[in-house]
Amino acid sequence: MTSPAARAAMELTAGLPVPALEDFYRDLHRHPELSLREHRTAAKLAGRLEDAGYEVARGIGGTGVAGVLRNGDGPVVLMRADMDALPVAEETGLPYASGTAGVMHACGHDLHVTWLAGAAQALAAGREAWNGTLLVVGQPAEETGQGAARMVADGLYERFGRPDVLLGQHAAPGPAGLYPHAPGLIMSASTDVDIVVHGRGGHGSRPEATVDPVVTAAYLVTRLQTVVSREIAAGESAVLTVGRIEAGSRHNIIPAEARVALNLRTQSEAVRQRMLAAVRRIAHGECLAAGCPREPDVTVGATFPLTVNDAGTDAAVAAVHGEVFGAGTVFDPGPAMGSEDFPELALGSLPYAYWFVTTTPAEVWERAPGDTLPEKLAAVPSNHSPHFAPDLSTVAPGVRTLVSGALALLSVT
Repeated sequence: MTSPAARAAMELTAGLPVPALEDFYRDLHRHPELSLREHRTAAKLAGRLEDAGYEVARGIGGTGVAGVLRNGDGPVVLMRADMDALPVAEETGLPYASGTAGVMHACGHDLHVTWLAGAAQALAAGREAWNGTLLVVGQPAEETGQGAARMVADGLYERFGRPDVLLGQHAAPGPAGLYPHAPGLIMSASTDVDIVVHGRGGHGSRPEATVDPVVTAAYLVTRLQTVVSREIAAGESAVLTVGRIEAGSRHNIIPAEARVALNLRTQSEAVRQRMLAAVRRIAHGECLAAGCPREPDVTVGATFPLTVNDAGTDAAVAAVHGEVFGAGTVFDPGPAMGSEDFPELALGSLPYAYWFVTTTPAEVWERAPGDTLPEKLAAVPSNHSPHFAPDLSTVAPGVRTLVSGALALLSVT
C-alpha cells in the first residue's frame, strides 16, 4: 500500500463504529419503503449527515436527500446511494426481517445507505486529510428509474453546485470480499414495454361470437421469444422478458382485452431500437392474424440508460481498492445485464465510477452447489430475491470502498 489515498483511507476508517453502523443497517432493513415513499429512510440519512457537519437539504425530487461538506479548494466529488425497497415479501428468516408486509430491501439499498452514511461520517471526521467538496446524495426511486432524473430536475446542482466526478456502488451476489470494476460498460440499458391486445368479449360457451385476446396474447408471448434468438446477432447481448400477462375476471367470461408487460435489456441503442421494432411488428401481426377489432396499443415505459464508466476515473478508484483490499479482490466481470438510473446524475457528460461489492455470506457461498463462480452465482440468492440477505461483515468494507474511492479523486493532503 503506497498511495496517499490508500493510506489516508485506512487511517480514516480504522476507528469505524461498526456495531452502530450494523444497528443502523438492521433498522433500515426492518423498515423498507417503496419508491418515492422513502420518508423515514431519508430522515435517518439526513440526520446522520447533519450530525457529521454537512449542510443538508431534504425533499429533493420528492424524497431525495443531499448533504454538502466544503473543505477548501479541490474537486467536487459526489457519492450516491439509492434508498428504495421493493414490493417483495421477505423470506430470509432474519431476526431483523422486514416489518412491512409485502415490502423488502431485496436489492441491498439499505446497505447502500449504511455505507454512504458511514463514509460521509468518516470523511467529515478526517477532513484534515483532504481538500475539496463532498456532495452526498440519498436518491429515491432507483427501482422505477425516476429518482436520479427527478433530483436533477428539482435543482440538485443549482443548490449545491455541479460535481466534477461521481461515485456509486451496488451490493451484488458473490463471495463477500470482492470489488468488481469495469473500465467502460458495466450495466445495460433497460426498457419496459406494455402491450394491450383488444379482442371482443363474450360468454365462454360461445367463443365463435368473440375474438379471444387471451389466445392472441399467448401466441404473442411465444412469438416474442424469437426476437433475441432469431433477430439479434449472436455477438450482441440482449434479453427479453415477459414479466406479466393479465386478462379476464371469471372462468366463463372471454375478456375484451389482455395485457402483456415486457422488459428489454440491451447494450447498444441500435439493438434496443431493433428489438422495439420487432415487438411492435409481432404485436400488430398476431392481432391481425387473430382478427382483433383494432390494432394493439404498444407503449414504451420506464427506460434506464447504459451505465458506462469513465475509464480513467474507474482505473483510479479500482487501483486504490486493490491497494486497500489486496491483490485479487478487484477484477473486471464484464458488463452485467442489470440496469441503473445512476447515470442520469451525470448529465450525459460528467465522469463517474460505478462498481460492485459482493455480499454473499461465506457459509451460503460454500453450501451452494457447483465448482465454478458462474455455477455458484446461479445458486445463491441474488438481488430481488425474497432470500437476498447480505452479510453484515460487508458493512465496514463497503464504507471503506467509498472513502478510498473519494480520496482517490479529492486532493489528499
